[in-house]
Amino acid sequence: MAARPVIAAGGRHVGALLAALHRAAFPPAECWDEAAMAAVLAMPGVLVGLGSLGEESVPGGFVIGRVAADEAEILTLAVTGTARRRGLGRALLDWMASQVAAHGAGRLILEVSAGNDAARALYRGAGFTEIGRRRAYYPDGSDALVLERVWVGQEPAAL
Repeated sequence: MAARPVIAAGGRHVGALLAALHRAAFPPAECWDEAAMAAVLAMPGVLVGLGSLGEESVPGGFVIGRVAADEAEILTLAVTGTARRRGLGRALLDWMASQVAAHGAGRLILEVSAGNDAARALYRGAGFTEIGRRRAYYPDGSDALVLERVWVGQEPAAL
């Protein structure tokens, strides 16, 4: 039986842990270090979810989002190799959608590398649609796809 993802809210004190998870999930040129995490965590409206699988004590991923008025943005979502394809990414997305909806947002946006097929499939399966493209956005030269999920007037889980 597969372990059920468990998501818990994080705070400003988890910057070092988030940086380590980010290093484990992204190519070196795209990693956020502890100083970058501290800067992001200090921004107004930021929400952090830490995810683990079942009874595992070490998180296998996290999501950072930010609410501004009636919309929100996922700033980063990271799932480490051993936790991938086990439902944790989707659980983190759903957790963030419910959190930002509770804060009054009716729209959630994010960026993903056009070359990240696994992440694109995850976001498509969670109801995100492409609304734009940023050419040569990432250090490797790949484009960033801008995606959104809208639920104005509905609960995000109903999508």
